[in-house]
Amino acid sequence: MYTIGKLAREFDLSRSTLLYYDRIGLLSSSLRTESDYRLYSQEDARRLEQIRTYRRAGLSLADIRRVLDAPGNTLTRVLEKRLDELNEDIRRLRDQQRLIVGLLRNEGLPARIGVMNKQTWVSLLRASGFDEEDMARWHEEFERLAPKKHEEFLRFLCIPDEEIRLIRTSGRSRKKTDRL
Repeated sequence: MYTIGKLAREFDLSRSTLLYYDRIGLLSSSLRTESDYRLYSQEDARRLEQIRTYRRAGLSLADIRRVLDAPGNTLTRVLEKRLDELNEDIRRLRDQQRLIVGLLRNEGLPARIGVMNKQTWVSLLRASGFDEEDMARWHEEFERLAPKKHEEFLRFLCIPDEEIRLIRTSGRSRKKTDRL
């Protein structure tokens, strides 16, 4: 059994956090002493470990409570929702990166961003033996098979909107020319 202090130390949390979890019904002690002190079981400690894991994943306390208290595939739905939120946050942050790089107009900044960019991608393709024609065909196929994913990938590379438009339309116009 754990006292509230011991459980807090074990999980590197404050006593007030555990009291708050109790108040909102997320984690309640299994027992109380005659003096009304909370005592937590090993099962309570396992639940707290789950809470901490889900918090590290960025889940809200309300979502965590729903996952822990509801049977079924609630966890999958909540995690998929969180993943969608993270993807949207990442997209917004990349847009901000592109804007800042554009405002600073410094050629060396894209390398500092710390994510894959156009220059790095092209270098990888060239190192794999791709020439300009191979890259054009690659974009053409990507655009044909998954136009939305192709656009998302180009945005991921921090390519400006106008250049994305040119890349996406060049494959379409090239296809038409090949048919003539």
